[in-house]
Amino acid sequence: MRILIIEDDKRTAEHVIKGLSEAGHVVDHAADGVSGLNLAGASSYDVLVVDRMLPGKDGLALVELLRAAGNQTPVLVLSALADVGHRVEGLKAGADDYLVKPYAFSELLARIEALGRRRDPEVVATRLQVDDLVLDRLARTASRNAKPLTLQPREFKLLECMMQHEGQVLTRTMLLEKVWDYQFDPHTNVVDVHIARLRQKVDRGYERPLIHTVRGAGYRLSVDP
Repeated sequence: MRILIIEDDKRTAEHVIKGLSEAGHVVDHAADGVSGLNLAGASSYDVLVVDRMLPGKDGLALVELLRAAGNQTPVLVLSALADVGHRVEGLKAGADDYLVKPYAFSELLARIEALGRRRDPEVVATRLQVDDLVLDRLARTASRNAKPLTLQPREFKLLECMMQHEGQVLTRTMLLEKVWDYQFDPHTNVVDVHIARLRQKVDRGYERPLIHTVRGAGYRLSVDP
């Protein structure tokens, strides 16, 4: 899974990042609420782990802003505030789980992986649709405005990935990992080449494009530019 840790305590963050990485997860880190909010909004994550007391922006305020923006990524809040009232506040703010400090790393890992599994039904949906663009994962077909699209296998996988993450910015590195199974950026323009081909098939001839370039960041598939 791809996990974002928003934690201002350097020692705690390093410990969690090390443990999650050893468990096979890809981990990003933000040390304050503002940068954490920006990262969570600009990239696609499977789970967010958010410390409640953060500099710049409180953890619960961060979660509320994400939910208000339509971001439904599962959130685990970490906090030294342990009473029932504080836990209820966290859940009402939009958190999916609340873990009190100090905690055992094994429990933290189990809770994170449970939240990741909770997302699985969305991931395995057999039919994806964005506006008039429809992709059938079982039949391996795609169409726009009911007109079939002729896609190569890699183009189909790329479109499938982008539709699964509708409205989210996907960096070139993320697309390489998800579509080509590359674990690093080999300085290739393969993503850009395939995006260009996909645009010709998906957007050409339509007044409203669905595939958008986010300058300096990557690509996004959405109805709005």
